[in-house]
Amino acid sequence: MNQFEQQRLDVNGMTLSVYSAGPESGRPVWLLHGFPECWYSWRSQMTALADAGYRVYAPEMRGYGDSSAPEEIEAYQILTLCADIQGAMDLLGHTDVCVIGHDWGAPVAWHLGLLEPERVRVLGAMSVPFGGRPKRPAIDIMREANAGRFNYIVYFQEPGVAEAELNADIERSMRLLIGGTGEVFLQPKPADARLLEGVPTPTTFPDWCNETDFAVYRDTLSKQGFRGPLNWYRNFRTNWESTEFLAGRQVLQPTVFLLGEDDPVGKLEAYTIKKMGELVPRLEQHVLKDCGHWIQNEQAERVNGILLEFLGRHYAA
Repeated sequence: MNQFEQQRLDVNGMTLSVYSAGPESGRPVWLLHGFPECWYSWRSQMTALADAGYRVYAPEMRGYGDSSAPEEIEAYQILTLCADIQGAMDLLGHTDVCVIGHDWGAPVAWHLGLLEPERVRVLGAMSVPFGGRPKRPAIDIMREANAGRFNYIVYFQEPGVAEAELNADIERSMRLLIGGTGEVFLQPKPADARLLEGVPTPTTFPDWCNETDFAVYRDTLSKQGFRGPLNWYRNFRTNWESTEFLAGRQVLQPTVFLLGEDDPVGKLEAYTIKKMGELVPRLEQHVLKDCGHWIQNEQAERVNGILLEFLGRHYAA
């Protein structure tokens, strides 16, 4: 990891830890991680992009690692998360950037594209598509669609419950969340069940995450615990209310979307993915076979190739 530089930026009333790589003169590419990951999930992309001449920035998003992790739920609204990155870009003098997000980092990337059409020239998203602003809060739709059965996002809503379960044994929690194949999130069970209930703990690490890699994920989540990361899920209603001014807007930047063929999110968001081109007219989509949710690690070389080819056409180093 010594090829990566860490700096702590004071922005938006918080400390944002950012890892970077590549020549200082390179065009900036921001890589935004999801749940429950960390900057290190971009390690392969950071190296490949830096070698190609880009200056790459991978923040530890609010709630993670060495970045600030306020207790308040409302501190994790989508516009606040965007403002963290916007503040860092301002501080670093970035007026022309590419932003790429995975999982929860994808909604932040999508919104930055809407909020900053002049600064954000090129976009990338993995796993989570852009569906525009729904007619009512997504959490209401989820509650209705999953009445009487377990849904992990609904389970995450009650403050204190999910974090108590996940923080009780972070080693086991991360083995199940990172090392599993999606059954943790999608297994059928009663509505009052717990997330990790009934799922055996993996005894080996996946091919893309050896013991040393896993230690970075585990240690990062151990610094602050799961409270902050879970609070991202508790602002669906607030996010819906605060983004009314963005309703109906299209994402007009050149955009690449990557999805693992076996990613559970792809099944949950199949309709949105199918209709996404109507909202993102300059969209290119790639579905990677034999690949799950942790796409940039499971098929790092394939992802790197797609990103470098796409950026070469739309955002040359």
